[in-house]
Amino acid sequence: MDQKIDDLVRRLLGSLPTSLQDSAQGLRRDIEANFRAVLQANLTKLDLLSRDEFLAQAKVLERTRAQVTELERRLSALEAKSVDAPRE
Repeated sequence: MDQKIDDLVRRLLGSLPTSLQDSAQGLRRDIEANFRAVLQANLTKLDLLSRDEFLAQAKVLERTRAQVTELERRLSALEAKSVDAPRE
């Protein structure tokens, strides 16, 4: 995530007017630090998850759907059996 924040900071710095981009290094560092702080603070507020966590949850969901489909199939078969069974 830090790499993406660094990329965003670079893009934001690149979008500043040339006069600010070429200003004293101290000002540039302050602006960069402020951009980074604001981005990190706001991204932290979002409930984001990593790609690995997303893929893991997608696999769990896929297995769960397969189990539900199988259980629905079995229930239908049992219901069909109970309808076809002779009553005493």
